Amino acid sequence: MAAARDQLLDAIRALMAAHSPPLHALVVPSEDAHQSEYVSEQDKRREFISGFTGSAGLALITMKEALLWTDGRYFLQATQQLSNCWKLMRMGEDPPVEAWIADNLEDEAVIGINPWCISVDSAQRYEHAFSKKHQTLFQLSSDLVDEVWKDRPPVEPRPVIVHPVEFAGRSVSEKIKELREKLVHEKASAIIITALDEVAWLYNIRGSDVDYSPVVHSYAIVTLHNAFFYVDKRKVTVEVQKYMAGNGIDIREYETVQSDANLLATGKLKSSVDGENDINDNEVGSLKIWIDSGSCCLALYSKLSPDQVLTLQSPIALPKAVKNPTELDGLRKAHIRDGAAVVQYLAWLDNQENYGASGYFNEIKGAHKKENIKGNKLTEVSVSDKLEGFRSIKEHFRGLSFPTISSVGPNAAVIHYKPEANTCSEMDADKIYLCDSGAQYLDGTTDITRTVHFGKPSEHEKSCYTAVLKGHIALDIAVFPNGTTGHSLDILSRAPLWREGLDYRHGTGHGIGSYLNVHEGPHLISFRPSARNVPLQASMTVTDEPGYYEDGSFGIRLENVLICKEANAKFNFGEKGYLSFEHITWAPYQAKLIDTKLLTPVEIEWVNTYHSDCRNILEPYLNEQEKEWLRKATEPVAVSS
Repeated sequence: MAAARDQLLDAIRALMAAHSPPLHALVVPSEDAHQSEYVSEQDKRREFISGFTGSAGLALITMKEALLWTDGRYFLQATQQLSNCWKLMRMGEDPPVEAWIADNLEDEAVIGINPWCISVDSAQRYEHAFSKKHQTLFQLSSDLVDEVWKDRPPVEPRPVIVHPVEFAGRSVSEKIKELREKLVHEKASAIIITALDEVAWLYNIRGSDVDYSPVVHSYAIVTLHNAFFYVDKRKVTVEVQKYMAGNGIDIREYETVQSDANLLATGKLKSSVDGENDINDNEVGSLKIWIDSGSCCLALYSKLSPDQVLTLQSPIALPKAVKNPTELDGLRKAHIRDGAAVVQYLAWLDNQENYGASGYFNEIKGAHKKENIKGNKLTEVSVSDKLEGFRSIKEHFRGLSFPTISSVGPNAAVIHYKPEANTCSEMDADKIYLCDSGAQYLDGTTDITRTVHFGKPSEHEKSCYTAVLKGHIALDIAVFPNGTTGHSLDILSRAPLWREGLDYRHGTGHGIGSYLNVHEGPHLISFRPSARNVPLQASMTVTDEPGYYEDGSFGIRLENVLICKEANAKFNFGEKGYLSFEHITWAPYQAKLIDTKLLTPVEIEWVNTYHSDCRNILEPYLNEQEKEWLRKATEPVAVSS
């Protein structure tokens, strides 16, 4: 396969040389036309050309070199997956792609890009870097990777589904009314909405165009009086037609968004609903067209005049992130059912004679090295399938929220490891097992990580696990003033690891959708500068997931979903109001991996209270055997003598 990919590089370079003008480099991003993190199979161009399967990364092909940039979550994975023809560029350590191009390519070099797959922000950053050597970012009319991708998966027209208000909590008319008020406030005549989860949230629709994310490949344009929905009409049922018409939304073919953006720019975009323009010819140019330059692609932006564009964060991002009471209630309920599935899974694992056999509680090295019964082999994939089975019978289940990270020993050190049936490892009771998983339910999206050991963990593994747990608790119990960003909170989870000279290369927390994307902005808890942009607010969701990874040996991560809430602080310095967190994820931590000598009395009380709550909340969803397992798993821990 590696040799075949290397031949693809030759084919790409031939196309670059034959292009008019000839291309000195080709940028192949991970994103689709909506700047999505997770994309459909037909949009995985960077994966196809490089062989690297991680969700984040960017490929650059020159006439002599092939380079791949990715972040710290994927350094180890990229090293394993890239052939010798590729060079790994580590984000945060190596120069960014635009700086590398500016420094390494010749004056007046031409760099090709699919303008649908790059954001306005990225394009402008590239153009600024290229200007010093008069290099050009050239918008290609067709994607060169598509030209060599002979068996590219076809587009499947999967149906659009209406998301009921009983789960959404707010009607479409309410959301559009609020959006138009924001347009008026910013003196804008319209907004072009390109992020898939924002279109889904605004119009209360869901779909299955992208695996694990219940979104529809679509755009929206909302003006002061009209609303448009751009989608492959083969996906639109009679029910959806009536629903959209009832909300005053004009359905257009997906591909017409580009020509309609041009009509919008000239004040000539008319709705078939009322046939009226939103603005008259005298007003064209006096009112702005709003885009989010982080999610709007260069292809659409190029249809607008730069002086008529308002580039601000999407006005949908915050309302989507700040959950309404119905969404919060649904998320709590979804996480309870999901926690029950995780407990059922752990209890099942612990009952396997060739693997668990009470190894969750007992420390007996090598106790589970029995011969596997033929056909009963436990692998990273087979056990994760079992976990999906437990989830699939829960109320409102609609699928997984991301590929389950089921990882044993050294594989657990690959932060976003994805096991494959033909190459994955067998379960090994004498090695750490990390399972990061989640599901999509009609009433909420879940994401949970637990790390366990079914044999005898080493003292080093226990001390590392305990350091991660201490960081996990530190964030959970944080109290902080309104206006605090996730950049400020990130250190809380790292400090216990730093004290031991340890750290992790990923962020500490991300927002999570309400039956939407498992990774949701605009807020996050991270060391990255972008975490300074948006303060946390009450009713936002965020994960709490510190970790530690020892290449070639093991990985540890613990993850709960938190809801940000108003804190019951004794004082209110500065009259700012204070915030804290409510955890809504329920599954026990493994007492066997905790070195209680390293915990403070406050931390021990936190663990015991959490375990008591786990027991009380989850027992109604379990059978007697599972209840007994949970009671034992949540027995109070005490300081070791």
